[in-house]
Amino acid sequence: MRFIYNDNKRRRHRSLFLIVFLLLAGAVCGVIVGVIIALTQDLPQIRQLESFQPSTTTRIYSSDGVILSELFAERRDPVKLKAIPPYLKAALLATEDQRFYSHSGLDIKGIGRAIISDIRAGKFIQGGSTITQQLAKTLFLTPRRTLLRKLKEAFLAFQLERRYTKDAILTLYLNQIYLGSGTYGVDAAAQRYFGKSVNALNLSECALLAGLPQAPSRYSPLANKTLAVKRRNVVLRRMLKNGIIAPSLYDETVNRPLELSTGTRQSSLAPYFIAHIKQSLEKEIGTELLYKGGLTVSTTLVYQEQKAAALAVSEGLEAFESRNMEMGIRNSEFGIPNSTFPISKSPQAALIALDVKTGGIRAMIGGRDFKQSAFNRATMAERQPGSAFKPLVYALAIERGFSQNTLLQDAPAAYKIAGKRKLWQPQNFSGTYKGSITFRKALSISQNIPAVRLIEMLGISSVVQFAHSMGIRSQLRPYLSLALGASEVRLIDLTAAYAVFANQGQWTRPFGVTDVYDRNNRQIWRVKPERKAIMSRAGAAVITDMLAAVINEGTGRKARVIGRPLGGKTGTTNRYKDALFVGFSPSIATGVWVGMDDFTTLGNRATGAKAALPIWIQFMQAALDGNPYQHFDLPDDVVRMRMDRTTGKQIEDAAAGAVDALFIKGATPAS
Repeated sequence: MRFIYNDNKRRRHRSLFLIVFLLLAGAVCGVIVGVIIALTQDLPQIRQLESFQPSTTTRIYSSDGVILSELFAERRDPVKLKAIPPYLKAALLATEDQRFYSHSGLDIKGIGRAIISDIRAGKFIQGGSTITQQLAKTLFLTPRRTLLRKLKEAFLAFQLERRYTKDAILTLYLNQIYLGSGTYGVDAAAQRYFGKSVNALNLSECALLAGLPQAPSRYSPLANKTLAVKRRNVVLRRMLKNGIIAPSLYDETVNRPLELSTGTRQSSLAPYFIAHIKQSLEKEIGTELLYKGGLTVSTTLVYQEQKAAALAVSEGLEAFESRNMEMGIRNSEFGIPNSTFPISKSPQAALIALDVKTGGIRAMIGGRDFKQSAFNRATMAERQPGSAFKPLVYALAIERGFSQNTLLQDAPAAYKIAGKRKLWQPQNFSGTYKGSITFRKALSISQNIPAVRLIEMLGISSVVQFAHSMGIRSQLRPYLSLALGASEVRLIDLTAAYAVFANQGQWTRPFGVTDVYDRNNRQIWRVKPERKAIMSRAGAAVITDMLAAVINEGTGRKARVIGRPLGGKTGTTNRYKDALFVGFSPSIATGVWVGMDDFTTLGNRATGAKAALPIWIQFMQAALDGNPYQHFDLPDDVVRMRMDRTTGKQIEDAAAGAVDALFIKGATPAS
């Protein structure tokens, strides 16, 4: 009986043990399954790399092939493995993963060393990650140092090693790794730090880049040059220890000073222009594609002319300020404070140059210093143009059938203004009156009263409508003072309006981008030029001839030094708050504005001829230098005749006061 009892007891114990074993086995399996699920449920598919396209740099080019700027969310320029210098590849492997070509994604010895270091430190200080693991983390995981992330990293590393060759993994790594100062990949870092492509790096530069992955922000040579050199030397010692470089080369390189790129950042070449076109590109193709798509953007900007514009504005403002200080004529008591845009205590200037035929922006300066103020005074500021608005009034008159020899009365005048008791009495800048005066002379010497009489004859609303058709976008107040430039306009709009005269009466909308190509060199956007006929070809030729008289006979005489066919007009506002010169050659239309951001005076007698015209002349001389000599358009239905510039009558060639003037056939002057 005892044996039977013991046997039953043993069977019960075995059953209990089996149950406990199964429960424990189930628990272990559950844990394993849970870990596997935790590792894999949110892991990306490695095959996604087949179609992976990293964020790359968009480059903006001038029309003459100069890189003006680079746009990127992550500065990255992928290169092939064959473009990597042997020293860089060797330095990187010696520093980051010596057994890269022999392990299967994990370096057990490296992990062991890292665990010991972490235990001693009581925290994660070394990862022991291989290049494959680092790539997995960079592409798919967050940088948080947790045990679960490390397990996921290892799991992904095994998958990468199964699917791709070592060279493919290394190529991806070299193009993806963050290397400090906003750069991703070795070529972008080489360009940022040394101003050269990665294939041109020397040993010292290769060693520096190879030392960056451990702590890119800390070791960036732009952040801490001393630490960067120390880290470079650590890499060189490892290369020496591994027999990659000889002791003599080590000694030579370790003592070599670090030479960083000192070149001007490309984004500073035309900052106002770049900001202007970025805004339009973001609307056309979207911010995501613009900053991450690795696009090639072709623009209308002519780099040599842009440099000439920057120099002309800089030197022109400096010369203007020097003259003012010498004469002691700076007078701020006339100021009218305004804080609608960034305020500068010094005179500001803007310059815009357009291609007469196409409307393409050839040069753009929006202020004297983009870093101090990004407000673009060439495209955004609305300022009074003064007498620079008068050509639009005279242009409408020519289209209405008036001629250069049409007479206007230049005599005191007074006008009743609705809602005001006091009469408005316009004054000439000269303070004198010429009596009966021709269109040509009135415009060339910029008499105010004839222009007021003319706008009254034409009808203010007609002039407003005509100005809008010429591309003036701002609101124009319907008063007689509009003829004297009392309503604000944008410099770019006024310059485009002047281009109509030189472009046979055709208005073209100003633009800066011609086309955009994706990373595969496929065109994804192209400009659609907008143009329309505003004036007759003959009318445009006549007003061009009148504006040529401004330079040859009137307020723009200083521009004769250029020695080319030119037309243009000065502009000066009340209390000398704005000074302008807008003019053109047969190929380039350029507007220059000088003024104070706070609307105070530039100084006594600071006219358009004194403040803006010198800048215009310097730029146009440089822009036209070396270009073919061109004449303005002469259509078949105009004739050139000699006339008295004061009386408008046809006279003999040798007579005093005779000038050559264009007339539409059928409207020639009487003798």
